Amino acid sequence: MSSTSQKHRDFVEEPMGEKPVKALAGIGDVLGGKLADKGFDKAYTVLGQFLKMKKNEKLFTDWLKDICGADKKQAGDCFRSLKEWCNFFL
Repeated sequence: MSSTSQKHRDFVEEPMGEKPVKALAGIGDVLGGKLADKGFDKAYTVLGQFLKMKKNEKLFTDWLKDICGADKKQAGDCFRSLKEWCNFFL
């Protein structure tokens, strides 16, 4: 099992609220900017897409690669942080 980043732990340990999209694990300034340009400026908007895709890893990571150019690791980190957040809060 791979270790999680501090960013991942910070994200999953508290309510989402109005966190910016860059608060998601795997999403930095560049990808966050591309997501914001497409209307996904808050972490909860990406969560909505994640839930709409029924938490399916392949669908979500492929979508993230397509919409903002995330690589496999970035998309996987984002997926895992959202999945763990949902397991804890939903």
